[in-house]
Amino acid sequence: MAFHKREDGYVHRTITSPVGRLRLVGSDRGLAAILWENESPHRVRLKLVREDDLHPVLVKTERQLREYFAGQRRKFTVRLDFVGTPFQQRVWQALLAIPFGETRTYAEIARQLGNGTAVRAVGAANGRNPISIIAPCHRVIGSDGALRGYAGGLETKARLLAMEDSRSGTASRRSPRPRLSRSRPSARSQHSIAG
Repeated sequence: MAFHKREDGYVHRTITSPVGRLRLVGSDRGLAAILWENESPHRVRLKLVREDDLHPVLVKTERQLREYFAGQRRKFTVRLDFVGTPFQQRVWQALLAIPFGETRTYAEIARQLGNGTAVRAVGAANGRNPISIIAPCHRVIGSDGALRGYAGGLETKARLLAMEDSRSGTASRRSPRPRLSRSRPSARSQHSIAG
């Protein structure tokens, strides 16, 4: 899987959050990643050049994430700099269209992109989403309502969905009601459908 690389690299800073430590990665072009504490080094490949606690993109991202976790923000306005294949970028743009408090299935996203048979490809792209939480891959669930793999862990995915559901203020549109999967997916499927 080819990734478009930026040769000049990215700055980063680490913050604490209710779902663990998060590494924010960006540049003057925008936010490129929100990485989990136990992030696989192979999931998102970006050249990190230095830590920068004062970079405006990272400062704004931290402020908006804190507002989100405090229940004061439903939409993010930080500029995004997705780095990935054209198909991945189409999937990630589809994630941005999922409203707060709602979910979509992998199949729904595949149909939205014009190829209903691309469910596995959508799952793989969702699993490579570099900007977790803001590009809400946690809002994508299986057609049976089960929560599928998530780079931050299924418990974190369930927690984010429950938090959004409790704050949505309206009857949320779920496709169907999310639930933790009882079966353990294989290592391959867990990696390929993780957000």
